[in-house]
Order: sequence, then structure tokens, then C-alpha cells
Amino acid sequence: MIETVIRKRIEILTDTALVKRVTSAIDKAGITGWTVTPVNSGKGRDGHWREERVMGTDKVFVLTVASQDKAMSLAEDLAPILSSHGLLLTMWDVEVIRGERF
Repeated sequence: MIETVIRKRIEILTDTALVKRVTSAIDKAGITGWTVTPVNSGKGRDGHWREERVMGTDKVFVLTVASQDKAMSLAEDLAPILSSHGLLLTMWDVEVIRGERF
């Protein structure tokens, strides 16, 4: 039987202009990898939105998986800009195979 371990899956919705800041924080937390995926549209408490490349406010999801300690380090580093820059950070437990990679 394959063994799994619990890690944190972290998704960060951010403007494309902040990707470097977010990925740098991921690297600083010692997390070994991340993926950036474009987001075309959505709806939040302020209503509907769509990508806006002309204004530079198009959005992306930055996805990563990490240990509990590294995930909390990342969250603490990004906490000051979550509200000021409108980031959405979610994390939850996931089971992964080859847990030593995270």
C-alpha cells in the first residue's frame, strides 16, 4: 500500500503584478516549488471581475504545497499585504505521496 503524508495546499489569488513578491515569499519560506495559473474572471463581495491586461490588474492563482511550518511562515510573510493588496490566501490539509519533496 502507498503511504501518504499530510501537507498544506496553499492557493493565493493575486494580481499578476504581485507574482514576483508572492513567489519570492514562497522561496524565502523554504518551499521548493510553485505553479502560476492564469484566472480569467470571478466574483467576490465587490461583484464580478474579469482579467484586465490593459490596466495590469489581471489575476493569477499561485499554487504550492508545503509542510505546516513552512506554510505558516509563508502566511506570516504575506499577512501584511493580504488586505492592502487584495490577495486571497487559502490553505487546507491534503494527502501527498513522496512527502519528503514538500
